[in-house]
Amino acid sequence: MIDPVLPTYNRVDLVFERGEGAWLFTKDGQRYLDFTAGIAVNVLGHAHPHLVAALTEQAGKVWHLSNVFRIEGAEKLAHRLVEATFADTMFFTNSGAEALECAIKMARKYHYANGAPERSRIVTFEGAFHGRTLATIAAGGNAKYLEGFGPALEGFDQVPYGDLEAVKAAIGPETGAILIEPVQGEGGVRSASWPFLRALRALCDEKGLLLVLDEVQCGVGRTGKFFAHEWAGITPDIMAVAKGIGGGFPVGACLAKEEAAKGMTAGTHGSTYGGNPLAMSVANAVLDVVLADGFLDQVQATTTRLRQRLAELKDRHPAVIAEVRGEGLLIGLRTLVPNGDLIAAMRAEHMLAPAAAENVVRLLPPLNIGEAEIDAAFTKLDAACARIETSLAASTGAAA
Repeated sequence: MIDPVLPTYNRVDLVFERGEGAWLFTKDGQRYLDFTAGIAVNVLGHAHPHLVAALTEQAGKVWHLSNVFRIEGAEKLAHRLVEATFADTMFFTNSGAEALECAIKMARKYHYANGAPERSRIVTFEGAFHGRTLATIAAGGNAKYLEGFGPALEGFDQVPYGDLEAVKAAIGPETGAILIEPVQGEGGVRSASWPFLRALRALCDEKGLLLVLDEVQCGVGRTGKFFAHEWAGITPDIMAVAKGIGGGFPVGACLAKEEAAKGMTAGTHGSTYGGNPLAMSVANAVLDVVLADGFLDQVQATTTRLRQRLAELKDRHPAVIAEVRGEGLLIGLRTLVPNGDLIAAMRAEHMLAPAAAENVVRLLPPLNIGEAEIDAAFTKLDAACARIETSLAASTGAAA
């Protein structure tokens, strides 16, 4: 008999009752160190008092309004993001996939508005993950997500990640944009080099293309800058964000320069829930913290401390960990054993983390963790690796 909840997830048999900072608690009081953070969502951890206060206050006022009316919180958030980023305007959504859908539509509509409707194709990259809608799985091009859902949506040309010559070769008269994650999360925590991103920006300028960034997972402070592309010293034309911008509440946004958004006039796009008062109250509260003086500096300092401990961990367990990769607090441990084995061993030590491609375990802690959480993470990871080494030794001995 099918479960009442559609069985599209291989769920872990854990039920959490509450969270506090970087910790989750089961009903029977067991405590787990959460380095999943809702997959890079809970940038300020669980039950952050400023976010709780903002949501509670708004819940006593108004929850939902149609977008046919002005929404004060959305206007406030938009003005703040314009001041803090490259963008001149934006559209609010509920998720990263919706933000990417808006970005794809915007890029196509831009060229249509310029009298070149044929320029609808977008260059994308192998290993990308842009969401689960029909358009975003086509953009990602991953066969396991496309299988069984009929013909893939046309208009995407995939090339190897980081290969500039392949990008150039893929550009034709119908190409309108390039879409890339500065750091691929699901794709194995792989980083595009900053020179490569700068080269893409120059190529777009040369060819009259739009540069579209997917910073759904790597944005909102995750790399130590507000957005990852800032490290490369470039600006995109369009950018999709979500996850961390809501700190745990469903919020997404498609940010754009005025020129790139020229085709998105009244009636061209919409959302029932996007920009709702509850979501906007929490997103504004997230910005209060993330954009406060010194917060991103602290993320960079935390990154240095955590990576030092992870380098030590790799040295201690060379049979388990092959590489520490990523940017900021979007960290990947490429393992020499199945990554699921390390995740299970970590869970046995009461630590949570998700998998990624290329046999990688992702570490995605809240951005505001401190020394105590870093020490706890090292202790638990060290014990998890030791568990695996004991198992390997036992299996080798049995084979002998």
